[in-house]
Amino acid sequence: MKAKTIVQIINEFNNNRIFQFFIIAVIVVSALMIGAKTYDIDPQYITLLGYLDTAITLLFLFEIVVRFIAEGHSLAFFKKGWNVFDTLIVGISLIPIEDSEMVLLARLVRIFRVLRLISIIPELRILISALLKALPPMGYVLLLMFIMFYIYAAVGSFLFEDINKVLWGDIAVSMLTLFRVVTFEDWTDVMYETMEVYPLSWMFYLSFIFLNAFVFLNMMIGIVIERMQAEHDAYNLENDEGDVSDIKHIHEDTRAILKRLEQLESKLVEQGRAELSNQKKAV
Repeated sequence: MKAKTIVQIINEFNNNRIFQFFIIAVIVVSALMIGAKTYDIDPQYITLLGYLDTAITLLFLFEIVVRFIAEGHSLAFFKKGWNVFDTLIVGISLIPIEDSEMVLLARLVRIFRVLRLISIIPELRILISALLKALPPMGYVLLLMFIMFYIYAAVGSFLFEDINKVLWGDIAVSMLTLFRVVTFEDWTDVMYETMEVYPLSWMFYLSFIFLNAFVFLNMMIGIVIERMQAEHDAYNLENDEGDVSDIKHIHEDTRAILKRLEQLESKLVEQGRAELSNQKKAV
């Protein structure tokens, strides 16, 4: 039986679910400590929290070192953005700045340590990655929504300014009013007020709500879902899991079989030519 290397042993330890759950528990405790420090507590407990914070920082350092060694290659470790983020958070936490003028920075760093839950839990990484990749296409939807807001705000300002200058006095205020309408915050009060002067003004509000609250919002949801599915597929391919991985293996096996068939076909053709050549020589 082949002996395992140190890197393999550390990699198995890093992937151990008990170790991962332990680190998650430490991050949760760190978050609770941050909340506890916002209360007026006894000074002796503050000292205890300080020792506990130091222990947590050292545990984070140990976990980063384990992940670094388990990666097997330093460059591969730093190619992942979440690894860089974790290293920066832990590295800054090690700087003794608690009693200096940069104490605010130290507190902010400890707050951001809660974000390490995202880097530890794969499902959260998938959500954040999908959201970030969905932002560019969502930007075009937001631009289209802004155009609709601007057009409707201009129309509303022209039509309803004399009814209520507080809500429709200029285009900026009109856009705020429309935001109130699209979020359904007492929007019927705004509509009924204008309907007293313009009975058909309900068409203005309903068309605006249909476009922005239903059509454009569902377009954004569709973009996010599409990106999430792509991220799930990428994660499954990376970890050799799920239907996507099975389909990949089927494609690879099919290509290998086709390649083998082509080789056999070429050999048969060569054998046929050789036999034909031998027959001609015999004749």
